[in-house]
Amino acid sequence: MSKPYTPRTVPEVARRLIEDIPEGAYVNLGIGQPMTISNLLPPDREIILQSENGVVGMGPVAEGDDIDTELVNAGKQFVTLLPGGSIVHHADSFAMIRGGHIDICVLGAFQVSVRGDLANWRTRDAAAIPAVGGAMDLARGAKQVFVMMEHTTRSGESKLVETCDYPLTGVGVVDRIYTDLATLAVTPEGLLVVDRVDGLTHEGLEEISKLRLLRA
Repeated sequence: MSKPYTPRTVPEVARRLIEDIPEGAYVNLGIGQPMTISNLLPPDREIILQSENGVVGMGPVAEGDDIDTELVNAGKQFVTLLPGGSIVHHADSFAMIRGGHIDICVLGAFQVSVRGDLANWRTRDAAAIPAVGGAMDLARGAKQVFVMMEHTTRSGESKLVETCDYPLTGVGVVDRIYTDLATLAVTPEGLLVVDRVDGLTHEGLEEISKLRLLRA
């Protein structure tokens, strides 16, 4: 039986997230799904993308003749530099992050708890290579943390949990969660459903999430 709803694609999740980025914000994009945002920013929006390896004013992913092999983002993708952009020392880049000068960082996640705890650098897979990178600095240093991820694992387990059982990246750091099924805000009372895909009821989302969720 087909589902009564259609999950959002990654670009659709990215576009929904972009709606919540204020004009003039400095934004860091984590590795994975968040990197799609750089290709989808409307040209009339002033949003400054920062990459932790020292790029400020990063543009879309580079293709063809636009590729400069010495210009990459933190995920080692070839990227472009927008007019007015700059390359800075790695230490200066982390001074921006640790000094609270990044307005929003967008990170992927393996789990997010109802209290906004974030686990995004290691699972229980012994074959996987753990790599926290700059995620701990970003999770603590950015003014807001947005998570962009699929709502469930490949086996159907909810990535939204009462308590994370993967190693934590940060405690109580997540502000908003954007998934292929819904947008949720972390509040002192729990996870608040801001919106959800058409055809998916609140009760249906709770069943998938295995959690009680607050209504807007």
